[in-house]
Amino acid sequence: MTLPLFPLNTVLFPGCMLDLQIFEARYLDMISRCMKQGEGFGVVCILEGTEVGAASGLFAAIGCEALIRDFQQLPNGLLGIRVEGGRRFRVQRAQVLPDQLTLAEVEWLEEASEQPLRDEHADLAALLGALSAHPMVAALGMPNEPAGQEALANQLAYLLPLDSEQKLQLLDTASAEMRLELLQQLLELLQGGHQ
Repeated sequence: MTLPLFPLNTVLFPGCMLDLQIFEARYLDMISRCMKQGEGFGVVCILEGTEVGAASGLFAAIGCEALIRDFQQLPNGLLGIRVEGGRRFRVQRAQVLPDQLTLAEVEWLEEASEQPLRDEHADLAALLGALSAHPMVAALGMPNEPAGQEALANQLAYLLPLDSEQKLQLLDTASAEMRLELLQQLLELLQGGHQ
């Protein structure tokens, strides 16, 4: 399966919303193709380099499909799109096209079925509730109540101020239960640094 890639300084997770401003020709073309074909594109996190310019920045081998949910012309004249994270994928091979768009052969990763939240997830669910109340998060229109362990793990991993390496580790963790355990450990580290 080939997927056009959009390298960003962010890690997208399944079920999470991201607002993007599109201004480079290669990405405007990509978005219009995706919308015509009803397909998504891949968001991969940049490990080196910057978002704009040459496609030579190194990016993570794991990423998340981005499905276009809404678009509008922004006051600054740019195209604004809102995407929702779809399936996770691993990049097998990537090539840079003449227009500098990166096209990748990807392998879709298995997604576990959603498991109900348990008592031990109450603190994490409360934390997500607090994060969701923040105006910037509320503006993204993500569901306030996580549907289960997957949703809770993905939304927390997406919203918490973790570094890219930690977020990629979470995205690469197959089971929601393990992702939630890892989040708990990372949170303890975050809180340990602030006491």
